[in-house]
Amino acid sequence: MFTSFMPLALQEARAAALRGEVPVGAVITRGPQVLSQAGNRTRELSDPTAHAEILAIRAACAALGRDRLEGCAIWVTLEPCAMCAQAIAHARLARLLFGAADPKSGGVLQGARVFAHAQTHHRPEVHDGLDADACAAVLRDFFAARR
Repeated sequence: MFTSFMPLALQEARAAALRGEVPVGAVITRGPQVLSQAGNRTRELSDPTAHAEILAIRAACAALGRDRLEGCAIWVTLEPCAMCAQAIAHARLARLLFGAADPKSGGVLQGARVFAHAQTHHRPEVHDGLDADACAAVLRDFFAARR
């Protein structure tokens, strides 16, 4: 039976929007267990690397007490950028499931296509388009309110 954790990632994205952050959320699971969840905090932490994916990876590694997340999945509301895609590879996450495509800054199926490079030692199984409309709507609403 397939259980989607995208609703939790969307919850994190909406919380990020309320903090004035670009609304991206990420959740890391191992089977049915949620290991971590996070939303963007780049402005709050004055840290350009504080993307939802990076924060979720750090928290999941801390929870497991190790630097690799083999057998785990990461659920993200937006296609990861090149930095986050490389972090996903370094963490050895087994699966990446994301919602909205990011033609401007995506690093998985667009742009840098990090997992397609020979230098990338680990390539997760990638599933895109999960709850894509809801994920895109959170971003669209956030940026429309800023214009």
